[in-house]
Amino acid sequence: MHLERLIRVGRGLEPADVVLKNARVVNVFSGEIQNADVAFCEDKIAGVGQYQGLKEYDLKGSYVTPGFIDAHMHVESYMVQVSEFARTALPLGTTAIVADPHEIANVMGTDGIAYILKSSKYNPLSVYVTLSSCVPASPLETSGAELDAIDLIGFFQDKWVLGLAEVMNFPGVLNGDPEVLNKIRIAKDKQIDGHAPGLTGLDLNGYIAAGINSDHECSTIEEAAEKLRLGMHIMIREGSVARNLKDLLPLVNDYTLSRIMFCTDDRTPLDLLTRGHINSMIRDAISSGISPVWAIRMATLNTAQYYKLNRVGGVAPGWMADVVVLDDLEKMTPRMVFKQGILAAEDGQMVFPETARRPIPLRGSVNVQWLREEDFRIPAVDGKDCRVIRVIPKQLITVSETAAPKVVEGAVTPDIDRDLLKMVVIERHHATGNVGMGLVRGFGLKQGAIASSVAHDSHNLIVIGTNDHDIFTAAVQLVKMQGGLCAVRNGEVLESLPLPIGGLMSDKPLAEVCACLEKLKNAAHSLGCTMEDPYMQMAFLSLPVIPDLKLTDRGLVDVSKFEIVPLFLN
Repeated sequence: MHLERLIRVGRGLEPADVVLKNARVVNVFSGEIQNADVAFCEDKIAGVGQYQGLKEYDLKGSYVTPGFIDAHMHVESYMVQVSEFARTALPLGTTAIVADPHEIANVMGTDGIAYILKSSKYNPLSVYVTLSSCVPASPLETSGAELDAIDLIGFFQDKWVLGLAEVMNFPGVLNGDPEVLNKIRIAKDKQIDGHAPGLTGLDLNGYIAAGINSDHECSTIEEAAEKLRLGMHIMIREGSVARNLKDLLPLVNDYTLSRIMFCTDDRTPLDLLTRGHINSMIRDAISSGISPVWAIRMATLNTAQYYKLNRVGGVAPGWMADVVVLDDLEKMTPRMVFKQGILAAEDGQMVFPETARRPIPLRGSVNVQWLREEDFRIPAVDGKDCRVIRVIPKQLITVSETAAPKVVEGAVTPDIDRDLLKMVVIERHHATGNVGMGLVRGFGLKQGAIASSVAHDSHNLIVIGTNDHDIFTAAVQLVKMQGGLCAVRNGEVLESLPLPIGGLMSDKPLAEVCACLEKLKNAAHSLGCTMEDPYMQMAFLSLPVIPDLKLTDRGLVDVSKFEIVPLFLN
C-alpha cells in the first residue's frame, strides 16, 4: 500500500481501484444507515462519500456491511480442510474467523496447531488462531498430546495468533495450578478467552481476576448478566447442539452492546450448508427484534476490537476492505463479498482465483491396542444399580441418573425397552488398551451401533450400541478408516465417512462430506435412533468438563466432583 495514493484517493484526487456506487452503508460506529459510495484503494477502504473508480459497481441501494467475523470456532467441527471451509463460509459473508485448533491439538499436539496455521495460508479468508489452553482438557481422559506453556510460547510470535483459547480448566485456575497459570502468564497482552459454564459468585471473581476476558458458555440470561457485570465480554453461541442466541438476546441494550459478540463454536457441515454461518445469527437476531445495525455490529466491529485487530470490522477510511453486499437485511444472503478490496464471492459462489497448495503431511492418528469383542463385556454386580448418562437433546450438559441394569449371563446388557444402551470409549492415541464403559439413555436405538472418532475433547473412539458384536464391528471400522463415523447393523457396516486428517477431517469437498453425513443420519434413524443429529450429540458425551456425567477412556466422570466414579453404586 502506497500511503500517499490512499490519501489522494480518499480526497477524490485520483480514481479508486473499485467503487461501490449508490450503496446504503451500515455504519456500525454511529448506528446509521447512510447513502454513499464506498471507494477501495488496493486492500483498504479509501473513503465513504462520492467517488469515481477504475471499476464501478452500481449497487442501486443495496446494503454494504463490514465482513462478518466468527469470534470463536473450531474448523475441525466442519470435518473439512480450512480451504474447503473457506469456499463455503466466505460466500456467506464471513471474511474472518478466530479458530481454536483445540480438537486437532488434542490429537496431534503442536503438529496439529502448526497444521491449522499452515493450511490457513493463501486463503481468501482471514484465519486467526487462539492457542489451545487445555490439552488435554482434563486429567480424567487420555489425549494424543499434552501441551505445556513451553510448547505454546513460540506460537505467540505468529501475527495470526491472537491469544489463549477457552480456559476450560477453571478448577485449575481457582486452585492455582502452576501450569494453567503459566499459560495465562505467557499470553501477556494477548486476549485470554474463558470457558466456565455455571461458574458464579466469588469463584467467578477469582477466575476473571486471573485475566480471563470472555465467555461463550453462557446458557441463561442470569449467567451472562453476572459475567458482564464483572467485566467479561460475552460471546453468544449458536452452534449445532448448543444454541443460546434467542435466550441471550434480551441481554443486549445500549450499555451492553459493545461487549457482546457472535460465535458458532461447533457447527456441523450440514448446518453450514443449510443454515449458514454468522449470517444466520444476524438474521435470527434481527427476526427476534434486534436492530439490524446492532446485530451486524455484534458480528463485526465488536469482535475485531476485542481481539485488537487494527482497522478491521467497519466501513470507514483506512479500514480493511472486507465488505459484504446485501440486497436486504432480513434474509442476510450476500450478493457480493469483497476480501481486501477484491471480489471474492458473488451470488453464493467463490470467484476468488484458486491457489495451488502443497499437501501438508500428517501422521496417522488411530493407534489402538488389538480389540476383541469380549473387551466390551461388563460383569454385573449383584443387587447394584448403575449410573446412567441421560442425554438432553440439543444440549451439551447431561443428567446423572440411576437404574437397575439388565443382566444376561452375568453381564450388563443393553435394555432396548428402557432405552438403556451400552456406550464405550476406546483410547486411540497410545494403544494403552483403556476402554471406558457405561450406559446411556436418550438415543432410542433399537438395533445396531453408531460410532465416531470425533469425541470431545481427546477424540478417542466412541461407540453406542445395542449389542457387543455390533459395537465391536463399529470400533474395528473406525480403526480401518484411521478415524471417521459409521453405522452398523448385524455385523455389517451400513454407512461410513472416513476422516483421515487426525480422525477429524476429510480431504473431500464439503458437499461430498455432507452427503455422507446425511446417509449416516438416515442409517442411525433406520436403527431406531430418535436424535436429530446423533453423531454431533454423541461427540460431547466424553467431554469431562461439562456437567453432569460423562464417559472417557478412563471411566465415568462425575464432572461436579471432577473425579472418576464407578459404574455401580455403592
